[in-house]
Amino acid sequence: MAFESLAARLQGAFKQLRGKGKISEKDVKEAMREVRLALLEADVNFRIVKDFVATVSERAVGDFVMKSLTPGQQVVKLVDEELTRLMGTTQAKLTFANNSPTVYMMVGLQGSGKTTSSGKIAAQLRKQGKKPLLVACDIYRPAAIKQLQVVGANYNIPVFEQGTQAPEKTARDALEHARSHGLDVVIIDTAGRLHIDEDLMAELSRVKSAINPTEILLVVDAMTGQDAVNVAQKFDELVGVDGIIMTKLDGDARGGAALSVRQITGKPIKFVGMGEKIEDLEAFHPDRMAGRILGMGDIKSIIDKAQESFDEEEAAKLEEKLRKNELDLEDFLSQLQQLKKMGPIKSILNMIPGMNNMKIDDSMINEAGMGHVEAIIRAMTPKERSNPNILNSSRKKRIAAGSGRNIQEINRLLKQFDDMKKMMGQFTGKKKGKKRGFSFPFA
Repeated sequence: MAFESLAARLQGAFKQLRGKGKISEKDVKEAMREVRLALLEADVNFRIVKDFVATVSERAVGDFVMKSLTPGQQVVKLVDEELTRLMGTTQAKLTFANNSPTVYMMVGLQGSGKTTSSGKIAAQLRKQGKKPLLVACDIYRPAAIKQLQVVGANYNIPVFEQGTQAPEKTARDALEHARSHGLDVVIIDTAGRLHIDEDLMAELSRVKSAINPTEILLVVDAMTGQDAVNVAQKFDELVGVDGIIMTKLDGDARGGAALSVRQITGKPIKFVGMGEKIEDLEAFHPDRMAGRILGMGDIKSIIDKAQESFDEEEAAKLEEKLRKNELDLEDFLSQLQQLKKMGPIKSILNMIPGMNNMKIDDSMINEAGMGHVEAIIRAMTPKERSNPNILNSSRKKRIAAGSGRNIQEINRLLKQFDDMKKMMGQFTGKKKGKKRGFSFPFA
């Protein structure tokens, strides 16, 4: 995942500082040398790195830091503040028009992720009560219109297309369609190219003039590093950009583009793509991202994901069952499904303070095991889920055959579930006695 290498290097650079009661200018200089190398390796623009290190160094050797009771932590705090400032300080939200419909024009090079990002934004806005319309204005790439229709169908969002007529006319017709059908957000998916060229920019300018968009959102691929920053500069010069969506930050991108693009272009990152699901297009919070990079965690994002994923009514019912120690496998299955909506377990763990100091690999968090547990529970009857005590040898054989798992796995799940119930009983005051260890069935 992006920033993993940078995070490891920065945290290593500050490890020595955190353990010292006093630090010298030499200590700061050595730490800043490591910071400089870490940022350059992450593909951050070299001018930005130079200014960043100079600013932090100047502040770090001040009396406030040197005479502090925790000088090492104060240096980390300064780096956190500067990283946050570098990425924009505060969250940049989408702008909505005073008069409906709001129009977002999606631009970017071919393959950057415009079409899928358009669908994700539309789906998220619908959750907020909006009525979005996707508009197919890429008339060149083979099957581009069909791809947008598939994306729209996946998210249950209407798609407007007029074949291969001029994109500016399709965009104008789409606005009229939206007004006449009570749709309040229009998202225009424009054509891209492998490289910026005059024809592309001329076409985008015509579309822009035809619809006067509320915002122009540039989609860039984080995997392209500093090229993404150069693309952002060029699009802003020739068409004008209001915000940036950075995709593929869940890949092995070094992350430098995210740390450079705001400073160089002056345009805010509004969303980052961290995966394929709707919720994996995350609103960009500079302070939270800085916290992740420096190993401080991102509890606020975990809370946001939980609030989006967990049903309040179901949570209230679960709480009542926990109080009575009446949790059953049906409840466990429900919680497992809601947990999966929050995203990969590994990415959630990396948001917990201190967890990205640990080496988290697939052997520690076996995501496939979650599917195995789900298959076992789904192979049970409702009666068996509510009362696992009735599971005798013949029932377990049937469940094993139905789930494609073996009886040992079923027995392990039942034992761990029983241990969990006993542990919950201790917390709710229903049972007393020595605590027993518990590990999730999918761990």
